[in-house]
Amino acid sequence: MRTKAIWISAALLLVCAVLFMTLETRGSWEFVLWFRGRKLVALLLVGAAISTSTLLFQTIARNNLLTPSIMGFDALYTLILTLSVFFLGSVGFNQLPPEVVFLVTVVVLIAAALALFGTLLGQHRADLMRMVLTGIIFGVLFRSLTAFGVRMIDPNEFVTIQVKSYARFNYIDVNLLWMSLVLSVAAMAWCWHLRRRLDVLALGFDIATSLGEAVSKRQTQILILIALLVAVSTALVGPVAFLGLLVVSLARLVAPNERHATLIPLAALIAGIVLVGGQTLLERVFDLATPLSVVVDFVGGFVFLVLLLRKART
Repeated sequence: MRTKAIWISAALLLVCAVLFMTLETRGSWEFVLWFRGRKLVALLLVGAAISTSTLLFQTIARNNLLTPSIMGFDALYTLILTLSVFFLGSVGFNQLPPEVVFLVTVVVLIAAALALFGTLLGQHRADLMRMVLTGIIFGVLFRSLTAFGVRMIDPNEFVTIQVKSYARFNYIDVNLLWMSLVLSVAAMAWCWHLRRRLDVLALGFDIATSLGEAVSKRQTQILILIALLVAVSTALVGPVAFLGLLVVSLARLVAPNERHATLIPLAALIAGIVLVGGQTLLERVFDLATPLSVVVDFVGGFVFLVLLLRKART
């Protein structure tokens, strides 16, 4: 059943990719393959990065409702962007090489993740309500600081923040795409290497420790991978709040088990279907009437509320 679900998802993703590349093609195929191809690679990369980071976060948090976005990672990215524009100005910020901005963002997110969430996730017993409230508090704090910084910035410079703080799938920076691809593949390869250890961590602190797993050390490593994957996806296209929760929940629904050897590829494939298929419909059918991120966040937010209410009843 698990293998069948992966193969079916892979076939559906292939169909979506072919439709994305071929529907309403005009002009030179060389241009079409280059223009649409890099967007396709970016969509697949973002989907895999977000789904994997969400699954890892749920594993170390030992709860299927939490995501890096809910815990404030995306708000932290926007705050970093706002502070950069505040101190450097929009001209100075835009003159920085994109690779430098990208690498600095990655380093700051990793450091902040370890400082803010390392202690909380390292506790022996997870308290769902406490973790959700902590994430909300962090998110509100980051957004409040961002709003304060925005008020101090010249309105003309605010455009830079506004453009980069929303998910955008129509413009992809090629230099960042290749850098993101290298970092994401390396991070996800390491995640795949840790798949059996992740199965052990999902059993809980006490059981994992009794089985010989160095839980605190492993959680720190996984938190670094999460911050790296979140930074890659947000720096490439911008924050997408509920995509990870949506696709990981669908993966668990399709293949109801907790083996990461199944969930990691299945969630990545479903994320690719959602992003590639959704972007195909919005571009070719609805003429970009609604941004893809808005639709994904709406559906993902609804799924989060359903899961939260179902958890409260049990």
